[in-house]
Amino acid sequence: MATMTSKPADEVVAVYDSERNVIGEAPRSVVYADGLWHATSGVLVRSCDGERIYVHRRTDTKSIFPGMHDCLAGGVVDPGETIETAAIRELEEELGIVTTSLRPLTDLSWDGTWQGKPMRCHMFAFEIVSDGPFQHQASEIVDGWWWTDAELREHLADPAWPFVPDTRLLVPGMLRSLA
Repeated sequence: MATMTSKPADEVVAVYDSERNVIGEAPRSVVYADGLWHATSGVLVRSCDGERIYVHRRTDTKSIFPGMHDCLAGGVVDPGETIETAAIRELEEELGIVTTSLRPLTDLSWDGTWQGKPMRCHMFAFEIVSDGPFQHQASEIVDGWWWTDAELREHLADPAWPFVPDTRLLVPGMLRSLA
């Protein structure tokens, strides 16, 4: 098993096949460069009144989707982790929220591209209800704020708005209807 380094691009992550089976592990840099299937797990934070979603902007130094907006605190699944464990870990790392229980929301597999290279990812989204407080991980998140589902939908209707493309695909399965 490879050892972890301080560089996120060298972090070892679980490698999957197209059917969502773990088949090995590789450095994150190799996973991204070679377009290997991997998994991400993220958490949507909904306010206690149920009316708002916590949205944040990623740092400009992120290796993938730098400076873009997102509504999931999340990241790649490490070797030996379940998707739930990864989501709980990422929520604590990125927003400082500690929990042991998440509600599954939606999932999908994305066989897309990023900067002209294949990006293949099985994505899993969970939800937690919390009003914070939030403690942003400085290397991951620049700023965060609350939006209603309608406000997030309005921004997502603009394809030029810089929002993480894989989360953009998950959003329809996460937002409440406009009824």
